[in-house]
Amino acid sequence: MRTLEQVLADGIRDIPDYPQQGVMFKDITPLLADHSGFAQVVDALAAFGRDDDGNPVVDKVVGIEARGFILAAPVALALGAGFVPVRKKGKLPAATYEESYALEYGEATIEVHQDAFTPGDRVLVIDDVLATGGTVEACLRLIRRCKAEVVDTAVLLELSFLPGRKRLAGEQLRALMTV
Repeated sequence: MRTLEQVLADGIRDIPDYPQQGVMFKDITPLLADHSGFAQVVDALAAFGRDDDGNPVVDKVVGIEARGFILAAPVALALGAGFVPVRKKGKLPAATYEESYALEYGEATIEVHQDAFTPGDRVLVIDDVLATGGTVEACLRLIRRCKAEVVDTAVLLELSFLPGRKRLAGEQLRALMTV
């Protein structure tokens, strides 16, 4: 059996100059196509939503659009928790809260349904890549506006050459791989 580190190294490829010149995109589609590797990743991410005895400690798992959805939905199923999508502005049909933030290569706004959480819900946040930290920071603000508690934040890959971790200082933050 391959280690998680081998699975990630084999399953994430670099795509230069995407979505724009100067950006090195981290493509996770090879990982998603690898059933056993994908299952290992889901298990590793789900572990952040469990206590030391293996019992789930979260009520909801948030996935940040778009690749965070792919990772968070099976994690929610593994934990017996609900899944909450945090989407780009204008994609959710009911009343939302929104937060704007700066990206590595622009600006964006994300939203969550105002009724996505019950006050006091314990939440695990999942995303694919931590870069500047703006997306995760905005997501955490949304969750807290809904009166839910962020238990942990986990990403597949952290880009250590960007200030994401520094921006999120004081937050519980874990990465399966750091480059």
